[in-house]
Amino acid sequence: MTSRTATLIGLTAILMWSLLAVMTVATGKIPAFQLAAMTFAIGGLVGLLTWIGRSEAALSLRQPPAVWVVGIGGLFGYHALYFLALRFAPPAEAGLLNYLWPLLIVLFSSFLPGERLAVHHVIGAMLGLVGTVLLFAGNTSGFAQGQLPGLIAAFIAAFVWAAYSVMSRRLKAVPTDAVSGFCLATAVLAALMHLALETTVWPETALQWLSVLALGIGPVGAAFYAWDIGMKRGDIRVLGAASYATPLLSTGFLIAAGFAKASTNIALAAILIAGGGLIAAKDMVLRKR
Repeated sequence: MTSRTATLIGLTAILMWSLLAVMTVATGKIPAFQLAAMTFAIGGLVGLLTWIGRSEAALSLRQPPAVWVVGIGGLFGYHALYFLALRFAPPAEAGLLNYLWPLLIVLFSSFLPGERLAVHHVIGAMLGLVGTVLLFAGNTSGFAQGQLPGLIAAFIAAFVWAAYSVMSRRLKAVPTDAVSGFCLATAVLAALMHLALETTVWPETALQWLSVLALGIGPVGAAFYAWDIGMKRGDIRVLGAASYATPLLSTGFLIAAGFAKASTNIALAAILIAGGGLIAAKDMVLRKR
């Protein structure tokens, strides 16, 4: 698999994650950790289905403890912190702090063997950051002292996901099949958190059940496998900068579904984020065939 192919596969994860918000809205009022447990269980099963006819795939679960710490810490740790952030902090501010992770991925990638951080990578990431700030501008509601833990959780979550993504590159020898185990372990931990903190609420309609299934198959399933391939074999700097498209595309899908309204801020954010992504991906786009 070439680096360009792996990068394109990684980009599909960004597209799937952009559907996360609108699909989550469609699931109804299922508590956050319950929804995580349900969807990560489905996501893990999606991976197991790809093992059919490949008996050697099960060997991917035989990994050192450090690999499991990275995998489960990344998937469960990030989502637990983000859910905590949404519980205590305003969604706009929490989202803005959380979306430091694309910039952090670009910056952290410079510490990887054989990777070089060029000026256009930094410029692209910074334009994406400015576009994301602009996207959330106007949605801020201020914060009180009691919301500080949530803001801190969102900030730490950004570092957790960036570290998980970059460390996946360091664990390049670990097959993507192992992500199935990480998803199932995350489902178990999320279920335990749900039982300890939440009241169970099951989907009430067929649409809500289908939305849960779609979430598990796509944004909380296939997306993590695609991201793993992109991080391990693709251009990690391009993927980091391109990740800023996630909140923009997510907002676009919410507008299309009638859950949000178009605005000048969104249009300007689109220009900045798209421009930043193209600048960061200059090497890949202009590469001679």
